[in-house]
Amino acid sequence: MGEVSRAGRVAGEGRQTMFSGMPEPLYAASPSRLLAWLDCPRRYRMQYLDVPRPVPRPQRAHTSLGIATHNALRDWWDLPDGRRTPAGGGRLVEDAWIDVGFRDAAQSRTWRDRTRQHVTAYLERVDPWRVPRGIERTVAMVTGPLRLTGRVDRLDDRDGELVVVDYKTSRRPPTEEDARTSLPLALYAASVWKMFRRPTFRVELHHVPTGAIVGHTHTPESIARKVDEAQSIARDARAADAEYATQGRASDRFPPRPSALCAWCDFRAHCPEGQATGPEKSGWAALEETAP
Repeated sequence: MGEVSRAGRVAGEGRQTMFSGMPEPLYAASPSRLLAWLDCPRRYRMQYLDVPRPVPRPQRAHTSLGIATHNALRDWWDLPDGRRTPAGGGRLVEDAWIDVGFRDAAQSRTWRDRTRQHVTAYLERVDPWRVPRGIERTVAMVTGPLRLTGRVDRLDDRDGELVVVDYKTSRRPPTEEDARTSLPLALYAASVWKMFRRPTFRVELHHVPTGAIVGHTHTPESIARKVDEAQSIARDARAADAEYATQGRASDRFPPRPSALCAWCDFRAHCPEGQATGPEKSGWAALEETAP
């Protein structure tokens, strides 16, 4: 009995054990995991399935900047009323700053000061008394084969309408097309709709460096199309995960998908095809004005 139990645990490790007549297990994923499968199955395998996990490259500067910005905008709402000011948000950037990935200390200081100015200017347009319904709110839903979990940067309640807000810190401002086509934003809206039982259609991208806000108002049909897309991705990824569980890296479901993204990939050191696409971007390349 002990040997049977042990074998069952080994066979079922990392996935639900299947018995005859049972439905297929749900595929648990975030929007980022779904997009990783679409971008490159090999990167997906290395990031989510391989054990031990291949060592990724060190964190890049733009990621450090983005995390510090998000943390400052999150913590701003916890400040006492008298300190919840644009300048208070700027000070939070200094507290949250991550000095990783930059060319040198001077570049880090330059971008810390610049980011503090960006956050301060952005908060000039935010009403400190209109507290959002959620800050970095975890949202989730089950749909078809997918158990989705994600985190919304900010969930506004604007006169009874729930609005999904996502902060962006990239060099280029996002476009309305980015908001319209974003799979994560639509899935967040669908999850909020299910959790709060309130139809949620409006999604927005807030570009903190420029203060630009672009958005899209979905329809029930467009939300449904995005949910269908996510279910389709989940079915493919679930099948690949199941094959990996029995074949490991011998599975042919995880081919590389070489593209311009390879220059930025955290796992390119473990992928000859990715290395062959060209040189790797520096840790601070996304901050440079000439970065593509």
